[in-house]
Amino acid sequence: MLSAVILLVTGIGWQNLNALTEGLTKQDLNLADAGEKPADGAIDILLVGMDSRTDSKGNPLPQNILNELQAGGSDDGGFNTDTLILLHIPNDSGKAFAVSFPRDSYVKIAGGFGRHKINSAYGYAKGQAAEKLQGSGKSAQDIEMESRKAGANNLIETIQNLTGANIDHYAEVNLVGFYEITKAIGGIDVCLNAKVRDSFSGANFPAGKQTIEGKNALAFVRQRHGLPMGDLDRVVRQQVFMAGLAKKMLSAGVLTDSTKRNDMIKAVSGAIVLDDGWDITKFALQMKDLTGGNMTFQTIPTGNPDLQTPEDGSAVEVDDAEVRSFVKNLGKAADPSLAPDPKFDNKTVTVDVRNASGQPGLAATVLQSLTAKGFTGGQTGNAEAMAKSVVRYGKGGEAGANAVQKALGGVKIEEDVNIPAGRVRVFLGSDYSGPGAQGFTGSGALQLDGARQQPADPSAPPPITADGVRCVN
Repeated sequence: MLSAVILLVTGIGWQNLNALTEGLTKQDLNLADAGEKPADGAIDILLVGMDSRTDSKGNPLPQNILNELQAGGSDDGGFNTDTLILLHIPNDSGKAFAVSFPRDSYVKIAGGFGRHKINSAYGYAKGQAAEKLQGSGKSAQDIEMESRKAGANNLIETIQNLTGANIDHYAEVNLVGFYEITKAIGGIDVCLNAKVRDSFSGANFPAGKQTIEGKNALAFVRQRHGLPMGDLDRVVRQQVFMAGLAKKMLSAGVLTDSTKRNDMIKAVSGAIVLDDGWDITKFALQMKDLTGGNMTFQTIPTGNPDLQTPEDGSAVEVDDAEVRSFVKNLGKAADPSLAPDPKFDNKTVTVDVRNASGQPGLAATVLQSLTAKGFTGGQTGNAEAMAKSVVRYGKGGEAGANAVQKALGGVKIEEDVNIPAGRVRVFLGSDYSGPGAQGFTGSGALQLDGARQQPADPSAPPPITADGVRCVN
């Protein structure tokens, strides 16, 4: 959602910039100096949706608003960062990539806190800092703001360690800010594959296209109960919502409507926290040529969505090396070695797919993607859990295995004398994020296997951008 707020700044008109920036809360954080051209070749902005029941200055939100949002009381929620987005903007590319981190991603938390869900990185450090500041003689307000600073710095360090990116800027929004922003611009267009009803989030929506705002918008992006892939489906929900928000903000209906524009500025300035080194005017100049079609929404590579952990219950498995490769390769051209061989006839290979990932239904969707590329469909089934995916072939079947490997984006191949001639067997491990995995492990806009970029999959859903409305779970 914040990435779209940033896009708004590029179009609201320079006369409005002072009105926008004067009300923002600023924090002095440990960030890289972005400059005109960052040393690592990109501007990286960490965008955070905070599940706290306080405003940007630490004041409790009114209970009547919390009631409408189904957000409990002022003591609920803690300081979990339930939306984490890395906005990656390569130098002079005219493009931007908004990369989501599932809130339950199991990673190493900075500050010596060990491995936990990524949404706790802020809260662990904030709580530790607040405890140390007790008895210091500082006011409760000062302790609150200083401990928040510690939380933000620890979250930044955690993301940097995980991705290898240098975070140049930081932006944070709370629940009520989200609520007010969506109302100010007249709602966001979204689309659902099927109707949903969830008492936890308050989500109650029909299937198909619809416009949502306020409490319904918050319910849409917060729901995870009752979705096929839980937190991973929620990430896709957040991405299509941000795409719709960016599209709406960049439209003439908002930018040329003085009432909507002023309401928008009021909502943003009262709800956003930025790092104090962020020159919004300068950033707007850098971003002025960015259009909706040049922003793509993606998700970090993930493994087992039901990883059992020692302290945190079920979490989403994450491989640090895969995430670093994923971020490093954002926007780079596909590996030509993975291009299909035009001389090979795919229909001469019958493909069986075995699901060893633990994700129900994955084998069927992967087989569907392969038959769409001309392979002959074989059987699907389950297999014992595997961490790594593999394509196996019988004697003399290496050419067919190579064709399937390229179609899946570079999965490892190996010979198995028990597999009949003319047949290939695919085993989908928990690492699989290639064609057919959209809606299971990623957004489908860019899928990687290690450092290798996947070729386009004609059977996959279109990438999520700010140019249209895509139906999701």
